[in-house]
Amino acid sequence: MTNKKLTRNILIGMALGIIVGLIFHPFADGYWVKTYISGGVLHLVGQIFLTLMKMLVVPLVFVSIVCGASNVADPKSLGRIGGKTIILYVCTTAIAITLAIVVSLLFQVGKGANISTENLSFHAAPAQSFLETILNLFTANPINSLAEGHLLQIIIFALLFGIAINFAKEAGTRIKNWFDDINEVIMSLVSIIIALTPYGVFALIAKLVITTDLDKFVYVLGYFFTVLIVLFIHLFITNGILVGILARLNPITFFKKMLRVQLFAFSTASSNATLPVTLETAEKEIGINNKVASFTIPLGATINMDGTAIMQGVATVFIAHIYNIDLSLGAYLMVILTATLSSIGTAGVPGIGLITLTLVLTQVGLPIEGIALIIGIDRILDMVRTAVNVTGDVSVTAVVANSEKQIDRDIYYQ
Repeated sequence: MTNKKLTRNILIGMALGIIVGLIFHPFADGYWVKTYISGGVLHLVGQIFLTLMKMLVVPLVFVSIVCGASNVADPKSLGRIGGKTIILYVCTTAIAITLAIVVSLLFQVGKGANISTENLSFHAAPAQSFLETILNLFTANPINSLAEGHLLQIIIFALLFGIAINFAKEAGTRIKNWFDDINEVIMSLVSIIIALTPYGVFALIAKLVITTDLDKFVYVLGYFFTVLIVLFIHLFITNGILVGILARLNPITFFKKMLRVQLFAFSTASSNATLPVTLETAEKEIGINNKVASFTIPLGATINMDGTAIMQGVATVFIAHIYNIDLSLGAYLMVILTATLSSIGTAGVPGIGLITLTLVLTQVGLPIEGIALIIGIDRILDMVRTAVNVTGDVSVTAVVANSEKQIDRDIYYQ
């Protein structure tokens, strides 16, 4: 299914869900509707869809991070350029989600909705000290961590395993090729599950409209515009600082030259699909040497997900607020850590952010059913945040290229 068809079908599913929900809303307390509609068919379809999304998380995160780490962790290929690039990508992602959480808390997004957590998959996350949080990043039994879904432990193990592959020479090459093949199969599975999104959206939205007071949906608009505001702040201010101060380039010229890439990213909602256009612009319009761009841009499409991190930060605060769940400072730090680490190796394809969002919500004990409120409008936001992601790729690349004296300023200012 093409991106345009999927977007259209999700919007149709959302619209039909709202219509069906409004039809049955007046009869929400009736036995027939409770038993066979909202608590029957719609509940079944919605829960199957959410379960399939959760099913993807562990294999997707483990395999994609192993592949990503095995591709970039070779000391011979990393060197100075790789080290600088990875540090900058991780820092900008952490900045993005921190900015999202701060702005969301400032705007109190979702506050006052007071949606009940009854019959939801909600289990309060136990409070942990900072020391315990750090210790729990590591596992003595990775198989057990995979089986029980301890995702931060899985991420750390996958990173170490991917790095180890590069030191194993011929055996490592065979294992790497095997993981690359598995990754292709898992991405096909992701595509299949994402293709089911319109049906999941329909069921989740219809049930939500039937069982929820309609005035609650005003809060979804607050979420939508909060995400947009943070995306634009990060797009122009964070990237503007990177380009203007660290890369010593005119930010206005940069954003003008990036417009074509941003529009392409917006239309495809995929960092990977935009990769050829991003590379061409970085080299021929920005003037970055191929030696730098050919390494940092593809790496960015893999590990630099600033826009996705912003969505996850705002969504976490929003879902916590609408269900009246108080998250501690430690929980928010866990969200920042989880979203930053989970972005490493996560594929730059449409809809992947919702799957990794289940990871973040689970980590801090929030009900993933809250995704139903935002899934219908997420497709629009996905397009915007992809534009933010690819802009961040080129911004970081420009900073690294400037530090290596690999930018042709005549090309940039022509």
